[in-house]
Amino acid sequence: MMVEERESLIEFPCDFDIKAMGETSLEFDATVVSIIREHVKDIREGAITKKESSGGKFTSVTVTVYVTSKLQVDTIYEALSSHELVKYIL
Repeated sequence: MMVEERESLIEFPCDFDIKAMGETSLEFDATVVSIIREHVKDIREGAITKKESSGGKFTSVTVTVYVTSKLQVDTIYEALSSHELVKYIL
């Protein structure tokens, strides 16, 4: 059965920011990047930024990636949201 892609306001292909948030830990950043890397051919140098909350309990990792379809973006979001370390995705 073929899944029909819904209309998107984003014009593909394009650069797209994916932000994941979770509790600060040694493995959080690497886990987020690793999950995204499974679905994107190349993550350019300088494409990853990280910011800790004022109290240091949470970290957000933003990765700018070149995506080619809504399906690719949806697949990345599904993979991130199913991981226990990831609390929120924007």
